[in-house]
Amino acid sequence: MDEITKVLRREFDAEEESFLLRLRGDLEWDRAAFTRLEQAMRATCERSQTDDKLDRWVAEGFYEVATWVPSWTSHPNLPKPAPDAYFEDCIERIRDLANWYFRGWHDYSEGHVWADL
Repeated sequence: MDEITKVLRREFDAEEESFLLRLRGDLEWDRAAFTRLEQAMRATCERSQTDDKLDRWVAEGFYEVATWVPSWTSHPNLPKPAPDAYFEDCIERIRDLANWYFRGWHDYSEGHVWADL
């Protein structure tokens, strides 16, 4: 298991000092832990964008992060990191990463054009 996969596993399993454990257990948005999680998710997206099959544990982790974090942090009493733009950008980033992982391309890819609605 390479380092990126190890980091992703620790983060998705909410192990000690992980972003998810700090957010849920300590009600704290740990910027360094978020960066570690985001970088591992991004590297995984880059690696897997041409894969025909996805690992279930990774897919479940991407889904959980993309759905649980926005829901959990929407509570008005949960302290959010400042400035607001940072927090909003982080939430958008995890949603974008999940979309990239499941689709195999991201919205910012060169040449990607949304169909007219």
